[in-house]
Amino acid sequence: MNGLQTDASRALYERALRYTPGGVHTSIRNVAPHLIFTKSEGAYIYDADGNRYIDYQAAFGPFVLGHRHPYVTQRVVEALERTDLYGVGTTDLEIELAEKICKHVPSAESVLFCNSGSEATYHAIRLSRAVTGRVKLIKFQGCYHGWHDYVARNMLSAWDMIGKRDPGSAGMMDEAVDHTLICTFNDLDDVQRTFEANPGEVAALIVEPVPHNIGCVMPQPGFLQGLRELCSRYGAVLIFDEVITGFRHDIGGYQKVCGVTPDLTTMGKAMANGFPIAAVAGKNELMMRFNTNPGGDVWFAGTYNGHAVGTAASIATIGLMETAGVHEHIFRLGERMRQGIRDIHERMGIRAYVAGFGSVWTTYFMDREPLNYTDLKDNDAELYVSYRRKLMERGIFKMPMNIKRNHVSFSHTEQDIDHTLQCIEDVLKELRGEGKL
Repeated sequence: MNGLQTDASRALYERALRYTPGGVHTSIRNVAPHLIFTKSEGAYIYDADGNRYIDYQAAFGPFVLGHRHPYVTQRVVEALERTDLYGVGTTDLEIELAEKICKHVPSAESVLFCNSGSEATYHAIRLSRAVTGRVKLIKFQGCYHGWHDYVARNMLSAWDMIGKRDPGSAGMMDEAVDHTLICTFNDLDDVQRTFEANPGEVAALIVEPVPHNIGCVMPQPGFLQGLRELCSRYGAVLIFDEVITGFRHDIGGYQKVCGVTPDLTTMGKAMANGFPIAAVAGKNELMMRFNTNPGGDVWFAGTYNGHAVGTAASIATIGLMETAGVHEHIFRLGERMRQGIRDIHERMGIRAYVAGFGSVWTTYFMDREPLNYTDLKDNDAELYVSYRRKLMERGIFKMPMNIKRNHVSFSHTEQDIDHTLQCIEDVLKELRGEGKL
């Protein structure tokens, strides 16, 4: 990479390859260049060669406050000095966190903790099948809800596989793949047709209220409310997967923003500012079917559920959101970034669409707002990735992959945003000079 020293990262990556398939521990992390990160602080991350980056990747979104936020870290350390994990009963930290979530999230009459978003969506879907006695599931093309067989299909599909049978992995059960029905985001007619074509068979509809797996495609007015009405009409459970949107877009999740209350909600990422924890929450009449409640018949288990690390971090993170103006800060800087990029595009005569909400944004190299995954065929993927790699050379870290979102944290400053905007303008001029723009 021009402008960066990467010798140490390359050497460490070669070492990783000797002991780990592909050298990484989550598939999506395997992108070029193979940097090895060794330090983080606030809005910044550092690689093994000492290069510093302003981080907008935020580990796919958990760092709503910034890396190693001192208040959160302090609360975790304090918790671990007196408690950890017992495998029986509950803890004061679990109780306090459950109270906070039920206070703020409209759909949360009760809540259970687990360790990852994939676990949470798995539990929500299993519960939906139990309470409805049905087996089929509706999800949307391009949305991501975890790695398990129930939902790991039609995610970042090849363009010729949109809407077709597109399992995400070898080894998936055919029954799981074929009982998951695929619809088009922002198309209520398509959803209604799918319900009508599968009468009395759809247990649940699961949706990212904002599909951030593909950047930032916003729900059009009335779409989420329409899903609420269709699920009620056809007797299906409505699941909002707020693993990304929850706590980042509002302390009550995107459901609080849009005024639509699902039956079940899954949460993770920003709820603990990078520490591992997730949750499934919802209406009592559904949640009481879990066998954590005596007499419940839907299995819910996990050795590390409710560990002191995640619960203490979540209590601290949500506590700051309650008192420190977190959302006001990140929304203001997010809009400063989006408008700044739009101004650059206008000055340079660039046809591109800056999408986003609150602290999240991405630039699609296409001339209109995308409404669904199919529309993103028109995004210039090669330019999108080249743009991001050139920004990395200038110390601005965005995931160098197509149609990925960026995040502002509470640790970012106006100076960070303004420096980033200058780098963006420099990169766009360079790309234009190379004939790529």
